[in-house]
Amino acid sequence: MMLPRLLASGFCAGYAPVAPGTAGSLAGLLVGALLLGFGHLPVAVAVLAVSAAGLWAITALDEGHADPGWIVIDEIAGQMIPLLALSHVSVVGLGLAFVAFRFFDITKLGPIGWVDGRHDVRGVMGDDWLAGIAAAILLLLVRLVWPL
Repeated sequence: MMLPRLLASGFCAGYAPVAPGTAGSLAGLLVGALLLGFGHLPVAVAVLAVSAAGLWAITALDEGHADPGWIVIDEIAGQMIPLLALSHVSVVGLGLAFVAFRFFDITKLGPIGWVDGRHDVRGVMGDDWLAGIAAAILLLLVRLVWPL
């Protein structure tokens, strides 16, 4: 398997027989949770690194005009973004981050849907960045009444 395809598929998470986007999100949650144990900076660096790798891989594959289900590097990067809103690793916090991200990624509300409709590499990655940011904002609002 060529490197761009391996990266874009999230090291084959995107080839899950059912719900590859969810499999990619779970991979992002696992990696992000492990990194969050060392602080927020490693998570932020991982988001940037995975995003850069995703932009490169999708461009190299010339798949930016569409968003095939097996490309999940965008979900991996996007899922790590709401983890930046957590104060520490907890089962409840990770669960809420996962559910919030998947909600915004699937429903594509507002600007998330607009970016997804671009049908280019920035659209493939960008909708998940926005879904991650929306989930992070939601988690920060939840933290105002309930510590996560």
